Amino acid sequence: MRHPYPIREIARQAGLSTATVDRVLNDRGNVTESTIREVHEAIKDLDRQQSQVRLGGRTFMIDIVMQTPERFSTAVRDALEAELPSLHPALVRSRFHFRESCPPEELIGTLDKIAKRGTQGVILKAPDEPEITAAVGRLVAAGIPVVTLVTDLPHSARLAYVGIDNRAAGATAAYLLGQWLGKRAGNVLTTISRGSFRGEEEREMGFRSAMRLADPRRSLVEVTDSDGLDATQHDLVLEALKRDEDIIAVYSAGGGNLATLDAFDALGRECEVFIAHDLDHDNTRLLRERRLSAVLHHDLRQDMRRACQVIMRAHKALPDDGPSLPSAIQVVTPFNMPPGAPTVPIVD
Repeated sequence: MRHPYPIREIARQAGLSTATVDRVLNDRGNVTESTIREVHEAIKDLDRQQSQVRLGGRTFMIDIVMQTPERFSTAVRDALEAELPSLHPALVRSRFHFRESCPPEELIGTLDKIAKRGTQGVILKAPDEPEITAAVGRLVAAGIPVVTLVTDLPHSARLAYVGIDNRAAGATAAYLLGQWLGKRAGNVLTTISRGSFRGEEEREMGFRSAMRLADPRRSLVEVTDSDGLDATQHDLVLEALKRDEDIIAVYSAGGGNLATLDAFDALGRECEVFIAHDLDHDNTRLLRERRLSAVLHHDLRQDMRRACQVIMRAHKALPDDGPSLPSAIQVVTPFNMPPGAPTVPIVD
């Protein structure tokens, strides 16, 4: 694999020894397929971050560990790398550890490996499980600050949470959905990827509480444990729709929205109102096509910048500015796409 980088730079990016990287690059054998993939991914990361690699100054290597569908991990990677120049004169380099679905033991293994190897900080999106909380404690005990992103681990030793107020977001979704449905009879499907993600659970709780106050007669039907993956989501939603012919609207706290709409289409059913989260590539397209009513969005670039700044403050590279507020919740329609998202012409 052609590249312009010294072996030591690739080794640093991959978190491997220079000897291991040398064996991979020169086909010397005695390395696993997963290690080969790690080296190739490190070179791709360096390609994207090469403006940072060339600069001198204090460097912060940050590991981003996430269990999330590819559509969201891609959005996070793009947001972080777009913000890297704004963090100068400090230089931030990033290593990515993304999984769409995995047992807690796999995430814990990644976190423990990082604790052993060392890093300047970890940005983490993970289920709120006791074992993961304990792994965060081991990172912090090793002197590594941890920032949770979009979903919190409040009982862990993490330094800060960066993201929206998820309960408020769920209540906002209930308000919008109630306004659009009005007095029409019908039930609402709520979808979360997995109950152990505290952020999604809080969204659903906020939504349920606000809906109960606004219209206690309307039933809420929950679908969960799909990990937000389209194949699993489609089957679960299809079964829910077959069981309840009165479902006419959706609040999606956890994604898989293309699959949800495909399930409606498969049964010839119409979704009257659909509220979703995050302007990933799926939701942006669905919003442009008017298949989503609105997307609750937050500035992911701002979140990634804040997460990096929290880590830099932990290393005394920035002054402490006190506790930060939750990210602003933006209600996005096809006509107020934020900068960088596709725009939709207004049709009379």
